[in-house]
Amino acid sequence: MITVTDLELSFGGDPLFKDVNLKFTPGNCYGVIGANGAGKSTFLRLLSGDLEASKGSIEIPEKERMSVLKQDHFQFDQFSVLDTVIMGNKKLYDIMKQKEALYLKPDFSEEDGILAAELETEFAEMGGWDAESDAGKLLNGLGIQDKYHNEIMGTLNGSIKVKVLLAQALFGNPDILLLDEPTNHMDEKSIAWLEDFLLDYLGTVIVVSHDRHFLNTVCTHTVDVDYGKITMWVGNYDFWYESSQLMLKLTKQQNMQKEKKIEELKAFIRRFGANKSMAKQATSRKKMLEKIQIEEMPASNRKYPYINFKFEKELGKDILEFDRVSFSFDGKKLLDNVSFRVSKDDKIAILGDNENAITSLFQLMTGEILPDEGKINWGKSVNLSYLPKDQAKYFSNDMKIVDWLSQFSKEKDGTFLRGFLGRMLFSGDDANKSVRVLSGGEKVRCMMSKMMVEGGNVLLFDEPTNHLDLESITALNNGMQDFKGVILFSSHDHQLLQTIANRIFEIKDGKLIDRMCDYETFLEKYR
Repeated sequence: MITVTDLELSFGGDPLFKDVNLKFTPGNCYGVIGANGAGKSTFLRLLSGDLEASKGSIEIPEKERMSVLKQDHFQFDQFSVLDTVIMGNKKLYDIMKQKEALYLKPDFSEEDGILAAELETEFAEMGGWDAESDAGKLLNGLGIQDKYHNEIMGTLNGSIKVKVLLAQALFGNPDILLLDEPTNHMDEKSIAWLEDFLLDYLGTVIVVSHDRHFLNTVCTHTVDVDYGKITMWVGNYDFWYESSQLMLKLTKQQNMQKEKKIEELKAFIRRFGANKSMAKQATSRKKMLEKIQIEEMPASNRKYPYINFKFEKELGKDILEFDRVSFSFDGKKLLDNVSFRVSKDDKIAILGDNENAITSLFQLMTGEILPDEGKINWGKSVNLSYLPKDQAKYFSNDMKIVDWLSQFSKEKDGTFLRGFLGRMLFSGDDANKSVRVLSGGEKVRCMMSKMMVEGGNVLLFDEPTNHLDLESITALNNGMQDFKGVILFSSHDHQLLQTIANRIFEIKDGKLIDRMCDYETFLEKYR
């Protein structure tokens, strides 16, 4: 159990949050949510002991072992994959290495033999003889094949490293698990495996995530970081969202009723306050007025951008055709003899284990790269708008955001552009920020602003939810649902896939398999 009492964290005298009183108990999974910058990851650092609170206490029984998902992907570059995973139980790993060092001593003494026997006993009691097989099972569950298990971490790509570090956090049945964005860079198979693992897990799990489906699947409680407070709700993300919106609505309605009553009382007092015969009633009304309290609506960190894609011209019959298209990179064939036609009502999700192949497909559509073989034909009525996974080339200058957006907009009026950016959460002086210094989430919101002013009737999105908070993901989801044109997109966000796609392109070993179904049906029938 973790007990948090009167916790406060301040920076420069300003509290990030205060008066936090919470209990986290075994057998439950707590999803930590909140806007970017609200303090979700900071709260996890406080729980892990990596950061000291300004006030209050965090109590964790000494006997309980805590495991934390590491964010430094280079910390273990000199170690093997299996060793890195086993380091998740530091005590077990240290005993294992101490044993190995003892047995390698050329002058192995009687004292060494006694110590080795003690270590062997402790090693066995901790399940050390099963450590490598247990680590291997975790790695396999996360989709890391046996051939990688003895590789050095420094030789692996980023997506595999992320999974190894997750396996490290899960290793050895810790009592408490702290996971910060565990589903980042993970495919749907690995996410499904992690969901099953956490559903069966008996300890305490505290997880920060922007994946709504993941939060809904695994969380028994929701911990909301907002209004300078941290509040715990029983239930998953959807339950929190519906309940919090209902409470907000009720508070607003109650305040409106109170304001109406205040005006009625004030009007009575103004009318009859000087009337001696009505003085008693006027005094009574004054007392009633003093008792009415308008509940203050604190400022929320949570803000939803306004995302609304509208096209300027209707699509014709011909939209997009790939005719036996092949493409290779560095001698490896990413797409092999790919053919398909896109129809007017299509919302197509592009899935597959090879992200380079998916990105190459988008780049072929936009003409950024050319096919080795085959033809790509766009219809004459198509007006294309694209959000790439890597947006660096769009932001390699020092233009102000408002001037940057002006390049893509037919409407050049500064007032219009600033109003537009305000709805995308770039209000006031933010519109004058240099695009070079924007965060990842701000760049994605800029790209969506660009797509909206372009008025495309075919939208391409390559991993659009990367870097976005839950509020922006929800707004994007709603904007894509409302769009009447054609969408082709890739994503690992289960809810986005399920609510948008009516057709699935699965890229497997360079081949494109066309499934005329939604995402849930695809998972049930083909995965």
